[in-house]
Amino acid sequence: MLQERWDKSRLPSRHVTEGPERAPHRSYYYAMGMTEAEIHQPLVGVATCWNEAAPCNIALSRQAQSAKKGVAEAGGSPREFTTITVTDGIAMGHQGMKSSLVSRDLIADSIELTMRGHCYDALVGLAGCDKSLPGMMMAMLRLNVPSVFMYGGSILPGRFHDRDVTVVDVFEAVGQHAAGRMSGAELHELECVACPSAGACGGQFTANTMAMVSEALGLALPGSAGAPAPYEDRDRYAVESGRAVMSLLESRVRPRDIVTRRALENAAVVVGATGGSTNAGLHLPAIAHEAGIRFTLDDVVGIMRGTPYIADLKPAGKYVAFDVHRIGGVPVILKALLDAGLLHGDCLTATGRTMAENLKDVVFPTDQDVVHPVSRAISKTGGVVGLKGNLASEGAIVKITGLASLRFEGTALCFDCEEDAFRAVQARAYKPGDVIVIRYEGPKGGPGMREMLSTTSAIYGHGMGGQVALITDGRFSGGTRGFCVGHIGPEAAVGGAIALLRNGDRIIIDAEQGRIDVALTDAELAARRAAWQPRQTDYQSGALWKYVQLVGPAALGAVTHPGAAAETHCYADI
Repeated sequence: MLQERWDKSRLPSRHVTEGPERAPHRSYYYAMGMTEAEIHQPLVGVATCWNEAAPCNIALSRQAQSAKKGVAEAGGSPREFTTITVTDGIAMGHQGMKSSLVSRDLIADSIELTMRGHCYDALVGLAGCDKSLPGMMMAMLRLNVPSVFMYGGSILPGRFHDRDVTVVDVFEAVGQHAAGRMSGAELHELECVACPSAGACGGQFTANTMAMVSEALGLALPGSAGAPAPYEDRDRYAVESGRAVMSLLESRVRPRDIVTRRALENAAVVVGATGGSTNAGLHLPAIAHEAGIRFTLDDVVGIMRGTPYIADLKPAGKYVAFDVHRIGGVPVILKALLDAGLLHGDCLTATGRTMAENLKDVVFPTDQDVVHPVSRAISKTGGVVGLKGNLASEGAIVKITGLASLRFEGTALCFDCEEDAFRAVQARAYKPGDVIVIRYEGPKGGPGMREMLSTTSAIYGHGMGGQVALITDGRFSGGTRGFCVGHIGPEAAVGGAIALLRNGDRIIIDAEQGRIDVALTDAELAARRAAWQPRQTDYQSGALWKYVQLVGPAALGAVTHPGAAAETHCYADI
């Protein structure tokens, strides 16, 4: 009966399950305990980033079993597989962070190759850590088979001295300890309680930002991004995600039907409204690229500038992801924005219904201050804005949430790698009014576009967060706060203006006007450029070398292949 429901002549798995010539292939499936009926059902990849590297991913294997149950109950044959992650909290502050952004594209590549190699018909993807979320969504758009994304869930908040804490508090405590403002015993006490469960970092850092994006894009079921990783609600959502992908397969709704330009605009609105991670300025263009849509950093920050900031979330605010779940989850944020006319309600989602239909019965809770109604927004402008000027002709990005002033003018203090900058900060070899410049950390120059959380947190730990600025062609963690400008392009490795700076140069950053400039004439910049020599990294073989050869500019998402616009065929149609 189930076989009659599915016309395998239209599904990729026919290449490995149908006809006498596929008898050798079927023998492998029998070897794994599959029945004849299961072999002839649609084969559904259930991909996770499960590993023992960090708490972000440790619960994903459990959730995958529930997703498989949902697929099987709806008449599909789930085939579980895993891919890698590089967890930023552990990679932070040393050479390991060079692997982080590179892992996003490797995750997408490995999922593509697994799906292609085994001709799976649909995909349920579960991800828990920063780069695994966009990597998984990129693979879904690239393959364009019916897909449902599910976040593995956030960590529960830690408790220290009667306040909620996250891992970012520990990073900042390192600076406090170095400055003599925290004892070694207190630092140890904090590190022991900051991360009390499985799950991704609890603030509105990159993982929770991209989890909200998954719902805003429509790739995830409504509410699925909210429950913390240890909660059994996650297993219920995983079962429903498995069922939902089978429904999408039957109705032939694909990711590129869901992730349109209007859906991407919805996602950018949600990032701005929640003070989300600047990394969304990389990941949204990269996701769009997989769908053949040009959606650049300029597009992302342009939308955010016109978006009110309504969610009082860490690092700039006071609440964490668990508090959003407590008041109703991401649908509450989406409902507030939809009712204010800031979202496109007609976008299709993984439920088979539109965004507006999904949110029809959501009631905005008035007895809380985690998420404000748009009429009482925390600020009129979204949490992230773009900058351009003679220091960043391709653009740059800054999170303005929590900033006391939107303008900073100071003198350059230049470093050619993060380690040198961190050592200088720890030694207090900087002063109020400095603009700390960390360059040759872009996609090509790093390579890998490292995050600078260790350095920015140390500055805050010293109590200097409002007195200095930091600019880089690298990235910032979603947990970074302060006047920190990232993604400066062109990057130093290709001769961008940031490579030409010298100690003492006057730098003007104006987030109100959207500009970042150095007070030098065009003639002086041209003379310095003529004398500039490119640098060679220490990575002359292996995955990081390969990445340098392929990666494009940050403003376009730091992507490594031509994208759907160059396709001559779509995997889903093989």
